[in-house]
Amino acid sequence: MLILVEIAVALLLIGGVVNYFLGRRKDAERDAVTARRVEAYVETIRRERKNPELTAMSDTELRDVLQSGARNLRAQSERRFYVLLGGAAITLLVAVFVATDNGLAGFGVAIAVGGLALYGLYEFLGRRMREPLEVLGIDVERLRVE
Repeated sequence: MLILVEIAVALLLIGGVVNYFLGRRKDAERDAVTARRVEAYVETIRRERKNPELTAMSDTELRDVLQSGARNLRAQSERRFYVLLGGAAITLLVAVFVATDNGLAGFGVAIAVGGLALYGLYEFLGRRMREPLEVLGIDVERLRVE
């Protein structure tokens, strides 16, 4: 049994190291795509001239606003993922505790209630992360990099 735990810990460490090194390359690629999207969006804003606040900004200022908005969007998206992952784990744990008293029906009800709560939280956090950019008139979907 102890050997299985040691193997599991070793595999987790190896996976973490590989993920760290591959994650840095992925972050660099994502930053390059974000920079290209920001440049394209700056050109679109200049061409369309729909929002007077954005067209009044200099190129450097507009680029900084869009870059920081894209970074904040990505950070909040990652935060939302981890909050929902933790919520799913808590929902599962609560459902298992409910199932010990009420059986399969209790488990199903607890999972359903937890799922609805997590969906509501997902939508709330999604709207909240878009709100600061939409106030400025920035199209959030143009800055999103998956």
